[in-house]
Parts: sequence; C-alpha cells; structure tokens
Amino acid sequence: MSARGLSIKPGSAARRRLKQGGGALLLALTALLGGCGGGGTTVTDSAPGGSGSKAWSWSLPANFPEPKVPADNPMSEAKVELGRRLFYDQRLSGNGKQSCSSCHLQEKAFTEGLAQAIGSTGELHPRSAQHLANVAYNATLTWANPSLVTLERQMETPLFGENPIEMGVNDGNKAEVLKRLADDADYAARFAASFAGDSTPVSWGNVIKAISAFQRTLISGNSRYDQYLQGRVLLSAAETRGMQLFFGEKAECFHCHGSFNFNDQILHAASRLVETPFHNTGLYNIDGKGGFPEPNRGVFELTAKPADMGMFRAPSLRNVEVTAPYMHDGSIATLDEVLRFYAAGGRVIASGPNAGDGRASPLKSDLVTLIDLSAQEQADIVAFLRTLTDHEFLSNPRHANPFTPK
Repeated sequence: MSARGLSIKPGSAARRRLKQGGGALLLALTALLGGCGGGGTTVTDSAPGGSGSKAWSWSLPANFPEPKVPADNPMSEAKVELGRRLFYDQRLSGNGKQSCSSCHLQEKAFTEGLAQAIGSTGELHPRSAQHLANVAYNATLTWANPSLVTLERQMETPLFGENPIEMGVNDGNKAEVLKRLADDADYAARFAASFAGDSTPVSWGNVIKAISAFQRTLISGNSRYDQYLQGRVLLSAAETRGMQLFFGEKAECFHCHGSFNFNDQILHAASRLVETPFHNTGLYNIDGKGGFPEPNRGVFELTAKPADMGMFRAPSLRNVEVTAPYMHDGSIATLDEVLRFYAAGGRVIASGPNAGDGRASPLKSDLVTLIDLSAQEQADIVAFLRTLTDHEFLSNPRHANPFTPK
C-alpha cells in the first residue's frame, strides 16, 4: 500500500503492525500523513529575489509537507544563519539582557519550562511561552490571536510589545538597538549577503525576516513514533495501548491532535482550505457562565464576543514530554495531571479567586466530556505521548546557540 508517499511493502514490519494494530493504527497513520503533499524528504526553494545566497533545500522528515514561505521572504542559507544568530543575541533586546532564546530553550523544544514567561525588564507575562517545534506549520501563532498568521507578523509582538514588555524595543531605543547590529562588522556582512540589493540591509524589517526564516527550520519529525511508522523501532505494550486509545473513539484525543503535527491548525505550501479552530476545554468557570480569569480569557480578549471566552489554540503535542508545565497559563504541572483533567471532562477548583466547576461550563467544547479512563489507560496514553519526543531535534547543532564556546 502507499499512503501519501510512504510505501509499505508486503510482508514488511510496518505492514504487519498495521494489520495487528487494527483500525486505531490505520487511523494513526492516516492522521499523521493527512494534508501532506508528496513524500519527498528534500525540497528546493528556488524563489527569486532577496535571498542573497544559494537556493534553500528543505531536508524534511518522511511525509512532512513543504512549509509555506512568504513570497517576500524566501529562504536562503545565509538568511537562516543570520536569523539563528539574532535569535540567540541578547543585544536584540532594549536593555541588552534578553534574547529570543531566553524564553525558547532548545532542550525544551524551544519553550522555557515556566508557567508564565518573564520579559527583559522582569515583567511577568500572563501566559507561558509556546514551544517552536514545527512552528512553520502553524496556521495561527500564539495562544489566542486568530489574526497573527505569519511568523513575520507575530515577531513584532515580542520585539515591540508594551503590555507586557518582552524584548523591550520601543521608539526610544529602536535606533540604538539597530546600531548595535550595524556596528558589528560580522552582522553587517551577513545582512548584506542575506538581503543583497537592499540599500539599507540592516533594518528592523530584515531582522524580523531573518529570525522568521530561522524559525521555519525548526522541524521536528524523528521521534520514536515516527521511527515506528517507518518500521525502524517497536513500541512497548503500554505505548501501543496508549496509541490505540489516543487515536480511538474512547479517548478521542485525535479530534484536536490528529494531524501529522499532532494539532488541528495546519498550514503548508500546498494548503487550500485552512481551518483555525480554538477551544474552551473547561479549565475555568469562575462565574458559572464559563468565565476565565483576566487577562487570560482567550480569543475573547480580542473580540469581546461572549462565545470566544476561554478559547485557545490546541498546541502541537510533539515533544510534549519536555514542554511542561501545560495549558496556556502553565496551571497543570504534569502529563499525568493533564490526562486526569481531560478524563474528568474539565477542572474543578474548590476555593480561591478562580473557584468553579469547569466541567459544567456552558462554553466548554463538546469534544471535552467525561471519559471512562482507568488509571492504567491514562498511564498508557502518557507512555505514548512520550514517544513523540524527538531527541535529535532537542540537540541538533544547526539550531543551537552559535555564540556558545566550542
């Protein structure tokens, strides 16, 4: 059989496991490959203009589609390397004390392990920093902003945002921060090579383009689960049971996490119809009407529509083992607690300012209901989720800090 470019030969280990695993495993394979265009692992981006170096070649995991790249920001080796340096450079913040990587650590799939992110001035962010693994495939960026649909636009928020302050670049120090880069001979040469033809290559627009290009290279698709689908490794009994539950109608995790990227907002170069669902999972119900605590009220913060209260984007579960704590505000500490939360169909907070029964929220998604999962079944699903960790990605030198002494 052939599934969107993945050939499974008669008698192969993968075919035997498909047969043994039954419908759940077939659904898992279909979900993983869903929406992929073609099965090649190397794709050349030869978009003209502004690249300043040789054409970029994607080296993609099996059956990952080519990421969508804006026409005005084509990929190039020089631009990606420039973006990597900017991503790790503290000089890019207003006070020179924080880099993008301060909140996005490679060993944590480019999140930071805090319930709430902390900006360059010490201001506490109301939400946790999302991981950046496979961020190139996200149809919207951040937890709850339907309007941020490109990395370039999203990058403006951490750089220039004032509520809360993250990188702390503002009208008063914009020129100074840019001068730090322009006065660095290495940066000046790299900007010129990356943006050949620009009269002023060291600009904020080009800073954003370079970092966005680097972020698009943060592709993760070599977990044990991926290797299992390729017939290279076997899953344990517990992991197999967890996989069948995950993709089956009992636990129903796949409804929000069933794509090849284990989320439900997918964008790639061949996308035609792009869906951008947001979900209220019954995490809070502080007023009996589905209310969430300020300022973390999801899409409602932007639209003021009552139906958008508590609506957040379902994150990708790739590398979820290393991205704790969980939920938009980091209010659930472990994967075991996450499974108990979903099995209960929401969360009950008995006392305090956020007290309420999220299970009874009138705004909660119909997909979040009481699920009869035993303790063993919950543990099996957690075991499966741990197979989504891509250890190669977490230590890939192409994504690492270029300023670290060798």
